[in-house]
Amino acid sequence: MKIENYQLILKKFWGYDDFRGIQREIIESIGSGHDTLGLMPTGGGKSVTFQVPALSMEGVCIVITPLIALMKDQVHHLRQKGINAAAVYSGMQRDDIIRILENCILGSTKLLYVSPERLGSELFQTKLRHMQVSFITVDEAHCISQWGYDFRPSYLQIVDIRRICPDVPVLALTATATPHVVEDICEKLSQPLTVNSQQPFHVFRMSFERKNLAYLVRHAMDKRTELIQLLEGEKGAAIVYVRSRRHAREIAEHLTEAGLSATFYHAGLEHAEKDKRQRDWQHDRVRIMVATNAFGMGIDKADVRIVAHYDLPDSIEAYFQEAGRAGRDGQPARAILLYNNADEPKLIKRVSDTFPEKDYIRKVYDHLAYYYQIATGDGFGVSREFNIDDFCHKFNHFPIRVHAALQILQRAGYIEYTEEQDNQARVKFLVTRDDLYRLRGENPNEEKVIVALLRNYGGLFADYGFIDESMIAYQCGMKSNEIYDILKTLSQKHIIHFIPRKQVPYIRYMQRREDSEHISLPPAIYEERKSQYQERINAMLRYAKSNDKCRSRQLLEYFGEKDAKDCGQCDVCQSNEPHDTKKAQQQILTLLSDRKRHHVTELLRLRLPKEELDAALAYLLQEEYIIQQDGYLMLG
Repeated sequence: MKIENYQLILKKFWGYDDFRGIQREIIESIGSGHDTLGLMPTGGGKSVTFQVPALSMEGVCIVITPLIALMKDQVHHLRQKGINAAAVYSGMQRDDIIRILENCILGSTKLLYVSPERLGSELFQTKLRHMQVSFITVDEAHCISQWGYDFRPSYLQIVDIRRICPDVPVLALTATATPHVVEDICEKLSQPLTVNSQQPFHVFRMSFERKNLAYLVRHAMDKRTELIQLLEGEKGAAIVYVRSRRHAREIAEHLTEAGLSATFYHAGLEHAEKDKRQRDWQHDRVRIMVATNAFGMGIDKADVRIVAHYDLPDSIEAYFQEAGRAGRDGQPARAILLYNNADEPKLIKRVSDTFPEKDYIRKVYDHLAYYYQIATGDGFGVSREFNIDDFCHKFNHFPIRVHAALQILQRAGYIEYTEEQDNQARVKFLVTRDDLYRLRGENPNEEKVIVALLRNYGGLFADYGFIDESMIAYQCGMKSNEIYDILKTLSQKHIIHFIPRKQVPYIRYMQRREDSEHISLPPAIYEERKSQYQERINAMLRYAKSNDKCRSRQLLEYFGEKDAKDCGQCDVCQSNEPHDTKKAQQQILTLLSDRKRHHVTELLRLRLPKEELDAALAYLLQEEYIIQQDGYLMLG
């Protein structure tokens, strides 16, 4: 297809006149039937590279992504544009999955989003054989590489999908891949006949440089005070990343007590509550989101001015991806890493937490069998809910080490550990149809929800049925959190029994239970990955501790861009430039010219380099042009 036709689609559905960056090259490559790998930074417009060609080609585009929130969001936006898209992921009802897959066979669906865990199901593979597939998109493609920072074993099932669709090209996309990971992605996704060829994939690289984004490392003994000063000195939306759920709540409360608009987000919150907090932040009802790494993937908010890391991530890849959520509108933004001497031992401890001793892993394997009462030689295919807190209490374990041991057992092929399988909400009516008729007119919104339940789901008077709150919200013209509240109210009134949607870990035995002494954890599963993890942590520490090379250059060189130039705006570049303190002195005096008292944090609004600001302030205080008292400044 000619590029002009792709541009017509872009203009019709997205309103843009032309493509940007390497979007055009990627689209032409996959449109010509070539296996293609696109390396694009966060905010580079990855989705356009598969959505546009999908609309121009016959058949359905299969989009594989691990991000359920992202696939739901994209399906919603595509449908708003009049594009027929659907999603299949863990936790859905079998009847709904069959209906969606049948529509793909009939040819009415242009994009089908699939979580990698669904790829191995017999149902999906059977239906896939009858579909006309235009091409396969692999989002977050670094997840297929065991050398990558976010390896997911379920991604290896993509190879089986390629065998079922041997003539269908693949488009792999990622925003974080070192040269080694790029090679591994191409090798893993290549068809068997092309593995040994020179260049099975057409690889397109877009520089990961973000000229509008200043990378800063702040050495702060008191991180909380430093964070407050940073956020008070900058207007606009902000994300503060922390390591733990407890930390997320505590830091958000601390910021709120300081008079800042903040909330927190982590995977342990109720689904409706997560949706509400995300919407409040996206629509600027809350300014600052304090979150674990559960937040951010697929979040489409362009005007984030600051991304601050209160705790160090365990890899450059994770840091770069999270920091890249700032300034996606092209306007100046800052990515700030807070660091002090306590961070290094904490980060080094993660190695032993993430890779506990092999004997400990075998002990967890035994205790898991005792927990489920599975005898040696039994258990193949058994799937159970896993309450990690209950397990740890019964066998005297710590959750972090258990979690790590289960992930290693999964990589070794003994179990499948689904950390948070999304179980849909369930409803059962506790009253008769006649009772419902008598309740009509009491509450219009409650009546709308009851009617939607009756129209969409059968058998709710006899048994519990799974429901889709977002679909009910769409039909009733309400928001998902409003539907959740109404269902809770109806449950309190004993009209229905409502079991809210929840995310529960599951464990499935992939082979019969072995005696623990026979559990094999080879170097590729344990020693090699431990060494890789150690090196990623060392790279993160080098970045945080160094002060002799441009931050942007350090990051770009890590991802293979050897000809990167100094950015001129990071803390290292600023410290190497001669300081014009006269200009800074004048700005401070202008701020204080109203002869009122100003808190020292107001100086941050001047957006002066730290060293320049410190030097100017020291001079003005020494010469008594200004005086400082109880944290306030005024003219002398």
